[in-house]
Amino acid sequence: MEQQNAQTKNKGGRPKKAVKKDQLLAVKCTRSERFIIESRAQSANLNVSEYLREIAMTGKIDRQEKALPGEVLNLTATLNHMAANLNQIARKRNGMEELSPLERANLKIQSLQVKELAIQIKSYLQ
Repeated sequence: MEQQNAQTKNKGGRPKKAVKKDQLLAVKCTRSERFIIESRAQSANLNVSEYLREIAMTGKIDRQEKALPGEVLNLTATLNHMAANLNQIARKRNGMEELSPLERANLKIQSLQVKELAIQIKSYLQ
């Protein structure tokens, strides 16, 4: 019974991390030092926090290349946004609520956008 209650309370969302980075460490620096740190972090494809942690813990930075190009990341972000919208509509429909005319129009637009994204993905992969 307890396991069933635990499953019903889970409302989804991003899973919790095993080790959460919740400690803030402020670092004072000059404007020029900040520019240098930000530039080096950017050239290593890291954000400043990742860069400073890596350099402090290991004493070196291994250049990281992003696995996916920006275009693919943009397409993925758009698809995630649409999926969230469609999920909200599906939840409303499964609850037997009627869609408003605005929601119906948004659904039609989302459908066309998904088709357009599919075309973009196919053209990118060719």
